[in-house]
Amino acid sequence: MSKIGKISINIPEKIKVAINGNALNIEGPLGKKTLNIDTNIFDLNLNDGKAISIKPKKINDETKRLWGMNRSLLNNAITGVNTGYQKTLELNGVGYRAALKGKQLNLQLGFSHDINFDIPENIKIDVEKQTVIKISSIDKQLVGMTAAKIKTFRPPEPYKGKGIKEVGQYVRRKEGKKK
Repeated sequence: MSKIGKISINIPEKIKVAINGNALNIEGPLGKKTLNIDTNIFDLNLNDGKAISIKPKKINDETKRLWGMNRSLLNNAITGVNTGYQKTLELNGVGYRAALKGKQLNLQLGFSHDINFDIPENIKIDVEKQTVIKISSIDKQLVGMTAAKIKTFRPPEPYKGKGIKEVGQYVRRKEGKKK
């Protein structure tokens, strides 16, 4: 049995959930999201618009694996349209700067040329200071994927700690050369 899959999801008052065949439409104050859930494997129970639960029609090894994952995807979609998801990145290093130029994020990371990162659709990027980037959206996976792509341009190095890292991320530091 799936420990996560058994838990029902409470639906906040502002959110509307509708089931159309395999598609589950979720609408909230921040936007709309559509999830495709296989109705051949799972039953969806919508309890008076206040809670939703997912249960497999037949329990075997395959459905046990998918049960918790589908419940988590459903919970993430409901949380996304209600409050949204956000990640904050921090640039550490002399001369490292970020700026918004239209639909592109311009990064100066100590290379000979600037890096222009095209902002994906459904993602909102704010540059508060020149060294703080805030990524927000209703899609949890898209926020994480965008943050990961930006971090790959200059990952934090262990000697001086220069690079792009998430706020609160611990970078293990090394001692360096001795004379």
